[in-house]
Amino acid sequence: MIVRTGFGAADDWIAEQAGPGDIVITSDIPLAARSLAKGARVLDAKGRAITDNEIGAALAMRDLMVELRQSSIATGGPAPMTAKDRSRFLSKLDETVHAVRREYTKV
Repeated sequence: MIVRTGFGAADDWIAEQAGPGDIVITSDIPLAARSLAKGARVLDAKGRAITDNEIGAALAMRDLMVELRQSSIATGGPAPMTAKDRSRFLSKLDETVHAVRREYTKV
């Protein structure tokens, strides 16, 4: 899919298209929040599910970290992806795909 150019264009498209039965994989917390609001399930790149119960805290932590980085109190980003993270991601993705399939193939 080719989307318009500009900051956030791909995220905007994903958020507009996401809905029940979809799985959005992102480490972008605002995109995760928008996707959850549309009824999609969300996983981060390391296989952690992001749910309605924790999105508020995740948004608050994101905002805090932005402020800390802007004031040079905190630098750097997330830890690099490990083999364990990849394994967790693949397992959680498989689990989530099967859960969605079960949910949407009920008669």
